[in-house]
Amino acid sequence: MSVIPKELLSKVRRIEIRMAHLVNEVLAGEYHSSFKGQGMEFSEVREYVPGDDVRLIDWNVTARLEKPYIKQFVEERELTVILLVDVSGSSLYGSSEMTKSEISAELAALLALAAIRNKDRVGLMLFTDQIELMVTPKKGKSHVLRVVREILGFACSHSKTSISSVLKTLLKVQKRKAVVFLISDFMDTGYEKELAMVARKHDLICLPIMEKVDYELPSSGLVSFLDSETGELITVDTSDSRVQKIYKNDGLERLSFLNQMLNRNGASAITIHPHSDYLGELIRFFRRRGGRS
Repeated sequence: MSVIPKELLSKVRRIEIRMAHLVNEVLAGEYHSSFKGQGMEFSEVREYVPGDDVRLIDWNVTARLEKPYIKQFVEERELTVILLVDVSGSSLYGSSEMTKSEISAELAALLALAAIRNKDRVGLMLFTDQIELMVTPKKGKSHVLRVVREILGFACSHSKTSISSVLKTLLKVQKRKAVVFLISDFMDTGYEKELAMVARKHDLICLPIMEKVDYELPSSGLVSFLDSETGELITVDTSDSRVQKIYKNDGLERLSFLNQMLNRNGASAITIHPHSDYLGELIRFFRRRGGRS
């Protein structure tokens, strides 16, 4: 068994403490009311009382006991939650205090801790342009901490992104309906068909991580940018107002197109802005889904 670096354990512990507080104080109830179980399962029978739905009468028990009895059902609450987390080269970047990878780990921890509090199973897929790691859905706090640790500390073998590949894999391995969270900066194209297929089969919620610099270019003169996924080096004059305007328009148009495309194909979307209250936005999303203001 490999030794886990102390720095990584410390990061995991800090995230656990912060996210556990939010789950305990705020999110658990919102999460529970937002997601329905797989259906209703039989619980027991009880004696019929006037006003009960006659369609629920258990005729076998009624005949045996010579009194009318009805079936009672409870919601089959247990869910499977799958976290699809982008760990490509661009996830190592961050213009705020944390990288996109660290933000992804925080979001995953928040969602996973809320899930296990509701006795749901949590699974994980880390992806680049291929599946880097798959963690089978399980319950328990130690399992959730492993999920967070894997996101923060996993060393990927590839740097590019293929969202279609991870969605195709999900469709193959997850046969039963699940709640699927796709966490990525969505620096990719050509995955719309697979996204629509996943949204039809599962409850798909996409969390695009958008740094401020993704649509606002700071004025810093001539700057060389390295594409973390392709390795291409590009030099631009960031002080040029025309360049800044084009960059901002392109960034905002990309975000608008992305949200429209996700909604059109049946996926929910929560844009994550690391420099703002993105955890609050997540909680507000759950409240809207649960029918509360």
